[in-house]
Order: sequence, then C-alpha cells, then structure tokens
Amino acid sequence: MYLLSLGAGLLVGVIYSLLNVRSPAPPVIALVGLLGILIGEQSVPLLKRIFAGEPINVSWFNRQCMPHVFGHLPGAQTTTGKAIDETARDERA
Repeated sequence: MYLLSLGAGLLVGVIYSLLNVRSPAPPVIALVGLLGILIGEQSVPLLKRIFAGEPINVSWFNRQCMPHVFGHLPGAQTTTGKAIDETARDERA
C-alpha cells in the first residue's frame, strides 16, 4: 500500500511539473485536485457495477457515492438550531 501511495504521489508530481504548478499547489488548484481524487475513487465501484450488469439507480448512487464525495451532510435542524441525530429522529417516530 505504501509503494502504491508513493507511486500515485510521483505521478501527481509529474503531472504538476508538466502543468508548471509548484507544490504545495495554490489552494484552488489543490482543492480541484482533491475533488478529482474523490470522483476518481467513486468511478471504480461505478464501473464495476456497470460491467457486472447491475443497475445504477439514484438510491445506490446516494448510498454509495455521495457520502464519500461530500461527507456526512448536515441533517434537519431543531428549533434551537442544533442538528437532529438520525438515530434520535428514528427513535421519536
């Protein structure tokens, strides 16, 4: 795993050099690169599912891809402005 990580870092370093971007990259370039990494990570399970002939639907995408790209999004707010915990919301129902 460490060698693969080093290899990926070397590849990014070569790409940065070809684009004349010096490391550490300017904030916007670095953030766009991180977004590309997140999207690239999710393309592998998506392609595996397509090649396996399994359906791609919105619920699968929301369950498998969205949390990895956007993290845990904030939930509903109470009247005090505090987020309601998902488990607490389920217990109240």
